[in-house]
Amino acid sequence: MRRSRVVGFLASLLLATGAALAGTATAQASPTAVSGDYVALGDSYSSGVGAGSYISSSGDCKRSTKAFPQLWAAAHAPSAFHFTACSGARTGDVLAGQLGPLSSATGLVSLSVGGNDAGFADVMTTCVLQSDSSCLSRINTARAYVDSTLPGQLDKVYTAIRDRAPNARVVVLGYPRFYQLGTSCLGLSETKRKAINDASDHLNTAIAKRVADHGFTFGDVRATFTGHEICSGTAWLHSVNWLNIGESYHPTAAGQSGGYLPAFDRAA
Repeated sequence: MRRSRVVGFLASLLLATGAALAGTATAQASPTAVSGDYVALGDSYSSGVGAGSYISSSGDCKRSTKAFPQLWAAAHAPSAFHFTACSGARTGDVLAGQLGPLSSATGLVSLSVGGNDAGFADVMTTCVLQSDSSCLSRINTARAYVDSTLPGQLDKVYTAIRDRAPNARVVVLGYPRFYQLGTSCLGLSETKRKAINDASDHLNTAIAKRVADHGFTFGDVRATFTGHEICSGTAWLHSVNWLNIGESYHPTAAGQSGGYLPAFDRAA
C-alpha cells in the first residue's frame, strides 16, 4: 500500500474511532450531570404531598419519590442530593430544621415556602365550609399578612440560605392558580374561586419581589398549570379529598412532573 493511502487509511480509522467514542460518551451522559450538591427545601409543594409514593423514612414530612426535586435529581445526577422539604413547613420551620445540608459545596437550591405562613390551609377551610363573605374576609386577612409580615420572614430565609450556600444558584418556586374560571363546576362559587386565584397571584407577586431583591431566580408555575386547574377536566391539583384531607389543593403526581418540574428545570 502506498504511503499516502496508508496515511489516509489511518486518518479514517482514527476519525471513525473518535466518532464511536463520542457516541459512547453521549450515551453515558444521561442523566445530565451537574456540578455541586442539590438541596431541596420547603413546604408540601416541594415535598410532594398529593403525589403519593411517600418515602417511609420521611414520616409526616411526606416526601414523595414523585416530587419534582426527586425527579430532577434523577435526571441530572448532582454530586449529592439532600431532600429536607416537609409538609406544613413555614419560614420558621425551614430556618430551624432544613438548612443543615447547605454548604459551600451546594451548587443548587430549590425552595417553596410562604403559603403556610399566610394561612393557606385556614383560607381553604373557610372558603369550602363558609359563605362567600366569610371566604373573602379570610382572604383579605391573608393578603394583609402577605403585605405586612411575610416579606420580612422570607428575607430571613433567603439571607440564611445565601450565608450557608454562597456558591449556590437558588430557585424559589411559586404556587399555581387553583381554579379554572368561567366553567360549570360543582363546589365553590365563582366568586370564591376568583378570590382564591387572585390571592395566589398576590402571594406569588410578593415572593417574586423578595426573590429578585436577593438575586435569586423565581420559578413561576402558573403557566405550566394553565389548563390543568381544578374545574378544568384535566386537573393537576386535588380538590377536596375527604379520604385524605391533607392532600386537598396539592399537586398530583402529574402536577409535580408536568407543572413543577418543567418550571424548575427552566430556572435551574
